[in-house]
Amino acid sequence: MLKKDLIRLCMLHLLTGQDRYGYEMLELLHNAFPETQESAIYAVLRGLSKDKLAESYLGDTSAGPARKYYRITSHGKEEYERLLAQWRQLKAAVAELGVE
Repeated sequence: MLKKDLIRLCMLHLLTGQDRYGYEMLELLHNAFPETQESAIYAVLRGLSKDKLAESYLGDTSAGPARKYYRITSHGKEEYERLLAQWRQLKAAVAELGVE
């Protein structure tokens, strides 16, 4: 599992709990992967929409401009389960080697 797939898994995971706006996800992911460029995180987010794993909508306006929110799609939930299974297999294989 490559880093891009890991970030993709994490994004889908964040969206399984609630709809989120882009900058909120960026902050959460940048804390987990600080060496990753913000542009790379946004590129993965755009890819989720392009691949129909997430869809976006404009939220209610507050003090500033409307925020673009993302929510997971049914196809995204399937991809999340696939990536999660892949992650668990990788984690188990590495643990078998004694790497924790």
